[in-house]
Amino acid sequence: MLTSTLLAAATAPLQWSPAIGLIMIVANIIAIAFGKSSIKYPSSEPALPESKFFGGFGLPALLATTAFGHILGVGIILGLHNLGRF
Repeated sequence: MLTSTLLAAATAPLQWSPAIGLIMIVANIIAIAFGKSSIKYPSSEPALPESKFFGGFGLPALLATTAFGHILGVGIILGLHNLGRF
């Protein structure tokens, strides 16, 4: 029963395009900017090599912001796909 419900809810596959890549990049930039202003200890250990290239983030902050950016980007992309924009 669950399998038939999941198959009924499936949509057409989403093909990658440069627009989708651009949405993901913008979502990650927004997430990093949000993290830069809201993370209490952005430079906690372990440090990244040449942290000035990573906005002064430590490894935990960088992983957290990029994970949030990917979740945000996937939500935007799937939402636009559901609306028929992609």
